Amino acid sequence: MSPIYLTTLALWIIALVAAPICLYTTLRFLGLSLTTAGRTLGPWRAGALDARIPGVGAGEPTHRAYWSQQMWLDARDAAGSTMETIWHRLTLLWLHRYAKRLLHGRRPTTGQRGENWFTRTVLCITAPGTASGAALGALLAALLTSVVLLAFGLLLGMVWLLAIATVAVLRGTERLWLLVRGIRMKCPYPGCYRPFPLAVHRCPSCGVAHGELRPGRYGTLWHICVCGQRLVTTSLAGRGRLATRCPHCDQQLPEAVGSTRVVHLPLVGGTSSGKTMVMAAMVAGLQAWSRRSALTVEYASAADRNDAGALNQLLNQTGWALKTQGGEPRAFMLRIGYGRRHRLLYLYDPMGESLHDAGSVRQQQYLAHADGVVLVADVLAEPQVRRALRGGDAERATAARPSDQSPLDTYQRLTGELAALTGRRRRISMATVVTKRDVLDQIGTLPVPGARIDSWLEAIGLGALVRGVGHDFGSARYWAVSAYAATGVGALESEQRRAAEPVLWILAHSGLRVGAFAAEPPEQGVPRPRSEAVADRSTR
Repeated sequence: MSPIYLTTLALWIIALVAAPICLYTTLRFLGLSLTTAGRTLGPWRAGALDARIPGVGAGEPTHRAYWSQQMWLDARDAAGSTMETIWHRLTLLWLHRYAKRLLHGRRPTTGQRGENWFTRTVLCITAPGTASGAALGALLAALLTSVVLLAFGLLLGMVWLLAIATVAVLRGTERLWLLVRGIRMKCPYPGCYRPFPLAVHRCPSCGVAHGELRPGRYGTLWHICVCGQRLVTTSLAGRGRLATRCPHCDQQLPEAVGSTRVVHLPLVGGTSSGKTMVMAAMVAGLQAWSRRSALTVEYASAADRNDAGALNQLLNQTGWALKTQGGEPRAFMLRIGYGRRHRLLYLYDPMGESLHDAGSVRQQQYLAHADGVVLVADVLAEPQVRRALRGGDAERATAARPSDQSPLDTYQRLTGELAALTGRRRRISMATVVTKRDVLDQIGTLPVPGARIDSWLEAIGLGALVRGVGHDFGSARYWAVSAYAATGVGALESEQRRAAEPVLWILAHSGLRVGAFAAEPPEQGVPRPRSEAVADRSTR
């Protein structure tokens, strides 16, 4: 026989053996590879432990969302395990065992030697076809598996893109909601006062802190706490019902932070100007308005309720508030609503010494967030006013314990640093509240404070203050109140409501529709002389 004939015959024999082997191994390898991929993606029994998922680290106390990381690790492991299965089955079983045994004249499954030379010859002839068929089957199975894995990867990519798009939509919606409602989260505690984009939320079951409770890599619609508790990730879904803490100082935040617009309102004035009593009168006035209208007033936390109760008890017993002590003040917080809108009011009552010089004013970091300012003006501390008093009026003024700093000095120290701290002074509302009106009504040397307190201030020699306020701030209003008449035993509700008008006026500038409670006074040119004053003025 010619070599060409023998070669052709050998190829036909190899092909006849390889074809069925190829078909069988292709299906076999494909089934094994897909089964291995499925097992790699398991376990499929709900609640079973999965060693592939890493434990919770020292950071966020929750597992990462499956789509954010583990999904791709599983896909990589599945692809690697399928190819590894095909390769090991081909090399170890078909080539090193079956083909090698056939080549030595042995049966492929049992390894027994052929009974005679004919059987051994046939076994040897089928060895190349077996090896070729198995190799070709493995190649075809690998190609088909790659197609399946590619389709699977595309589906995973679509899932990942959908999750990312959902995260972006949820975050964008919440951010837009915060912007539209003007919600800016800031810490109310002294030594901090820092803004933050997201509060630290506490798990209601185990109390562990979650600093990333928002749509993201730890979950889209909810996070699963390390204790198993499901926590929603958006304010719109009820995240605000969880207890929150400041991410900077780790102090408890009121429930409304993150869901209600905050209005920062510091009261500034010299020592003994009456800031604390004015603040107490303002709170009492807001509560008085709530009894006569649809206005709602709530304490933002138990600490605020306790502070208010202690101050009211002191005012009921002595009629006076103690001098403000300590460094930077903690914000006194009220949740105020009218209709469907609500505001979280931060009232700051710093000690008068904090405004004695530019350096101490600069340290009052809460001023950087001010939406309005209440200037508590004790006009009896103004030297020009004191020089104009005669006889018993001077004694009455001294008995009223005037502030150690005139309103003009307080204002001048405040306004320069306020511009540096905020950069937006022209957008801040300034409410000037002349305090100790009960004493002013008894001083005959001075004209009677009428409806237009700014004109009255100009008449008694504080025109520079009025002009400065009008020049430096975009909007300004003036009041004269008796905090003594609005607090303590027998407080006058009319004077309480009057004391609350500056707060309501500033709240109206924030979008709360309470402007009608603080209507503009009528035009008035010159303050009335005392002989024309109304006799039944609300004083004590």
